[in-house]
Amino acid sequence: MKVTEKGQVTIPKDLREALGIGAGSEVEFACQDDAIVVRKVTDRPTRGSRLADRLRGRGDVRMTTDEIMALTRGR
Repeated sequence: MKVTEKGQVTIPKDLREALGIGAGSEVEFACQDDAIVVRKVTDRPTRGSRLADRLRGRGDVRMTTDEIMALTRGR
């Protein structure tokens, strides 16, 4: 396997499948003796949860969730 000019390599399909790595998966690299270890990152918050955390508490509408849901449902 060759490293590209950008420092990229392709993880073989059988290894990606074994580790459950797909498009958009987060991986990390570590040195272990004279080897590079690739691990799928599973303990980091997802992009969606990071976005939700950033937005939490920023609403400026003084309505309850039930009131907002009633408006969206036309009741």
